[in-house]
Amino acid sequence: MITETVLSFAEALGARVLRATGFLGRMGIFLGAALVRAALPPYRVGNILRQVHFIGVKSVFVISLTAAFTGMVLALQGYYTLRKFGSEGLLGPAVALSLIRELGPVLSALMVTGRAGSALTAEIGIMRIGEQIDSLETMGIDPIRFLVAPRLLAFLLSVPLLTAIFDVVGIYGGYLVGVHLLGVNGGVYFGEMKASVELADVANGVWKSLAFSLIIAWVCTFKGYFTGRGAEGVSNATTSAVVVSSVLVLVCDYFLTSVLL
Repeated sequence: MITETVLSFAEALGARVLRATGFLGRMGIFLGAALVRAALPPYRVGNILRQVHFIGVKSVFVISLTAAFTGMVLALQGYYTLRKFGSEGLLGPAVALSLIRELGPVLSALMVTGRAGSALTAEIGIMRIGEQIDSLETMGIDPIRFLVAPRLLAFLLSVPLLTAIFDVVGIYGGYLVGVHLLGVNGGVYFGEMKASVELADVANGVWKSLAFSLIIAWVCTFKGYFTGRGAEGVSNATTSAVVVSSVLVLVCDYFLTSVLL
């Protein structure tokens, strides 16, 4: 009896491992196919620009609003922490480095995931359940090249630019609170920032934003492309895409930080 129980448990565990391995393999093959098709011509410039407008331009407001209040909160928290050590003049570098190296790329990626990634998953998922993807295959059109590659390129273009906007707006949000509310000298705020922030810090933020944009595009397009049937399938795929993308962004952020520091 005990032997049968152990064998049954081992069989169930093995089946789960095999399913997980197959799923990861399918995700890897999907990403490889999308990257190859995105790198090879012809490039659908019009389609890419439409996706850049949807992912990038339409996200500017929410990115700017989030960045402004993030910078303000950093300035408030940083000031009261630095004041204990008599280092209020270092508020500018504290805000700038926190945004450029960490919060800018991460929060931008999370906001883009919630606003554009979810919509992208739902859009492709509706195409799947509406048999539009099947129709493309019937007509001899590669759906990955037609649907996935332009969105992948658009994410790679848009997210780093949105991250740059986030950093700039956040720094000025910190300036408003630090200088006009808390009384830090404006020249010291920017002067210490200029002396402390290096090109390597900016490069680290750019590399992170590129990695996060790839993760978001990969997961969201994959979930939409292989969505389940019906409205429930699209709903589950959209929810799963947002959750998995957000978690992977945070996990990837840790490993990138440990490598880039």
